[in-house]
Amino acid sequence: MSYIVASLPPIKCFVKREFLYNFEKGHGELEPAIWVSLKALRGQVFRIESLLPNYGALYDKLPIHAYVWRTDHTGTLPIDQLQLWDCMGYRFTVVEKIGLRNLGVKFMGKDRQCHHGQYMFTVDFCADGLDVDTGFTEVAEEHKSFNFIKLENGQFAIQPNNRCQWYDQSLVPTEIKRPDFQAAQHLWTVDGTRKWSAGSDWFYDIVERSDDQNQNAK
Repeated sequence: MSYIVASLPPIKCFVKREFLYNFEKGHGELEPAIWVSLKALRGQVFRIESLLPNYGALYDKLPIHAYVWRTDHTGTLPIDQLQLWDCMGYRFTVVEKIGLRNLGVKFMGKDRQCHHGQYMFTVDFCADGLDVDTGFTEVAEEHKSFNFIKLENGQFAIQPNNRCQWYDQSLVPTEIKRPDFQAAQHLWTVDGTRKWSAGSDWFYDIVERSDDQNQNAK
């Protein structure tokens, strides 16, 4: 788990050069780049640090809509469609879900259009006990995963699970249903409410508590 900054896979792509000059020049031009790290600050979009090989320079803190992965890109989706939610905290994990590796995926945008692409990796947030969780990283119905997607239009997107549909030629049929599920609202735990207790021997011979013991444990 990372705090504020984590390493990224070395994704080769391009930066829109106007982002390198605070929009004063460089419009319509692209600069080759390689992703290096990801920064997450609560209440802001993800910021990406890149190596710019032509300059031997690192450029930090660019949002996802600053990047494209092909020079003939056609994408014009704004940042609030490419990344639907701000970062949920400062502690996070970057993970490639192997079961989704290279799968096709589409997401429903704010424009009510479906946008197609390919799965890259996922970022997930949590509170690790070092700080008070003042956000919603561990609230079931509010928690979100952030899936990074390489879009067919040449852009990148960051979308939560409930906006995505996945395609696997051997597992997912051609005609798929529209998900109509409700958000999970329960967190489950078995500690503290156990009817069973461990014995004192090495292999934890399990014994059932009596009703009196259960009452005294409350």
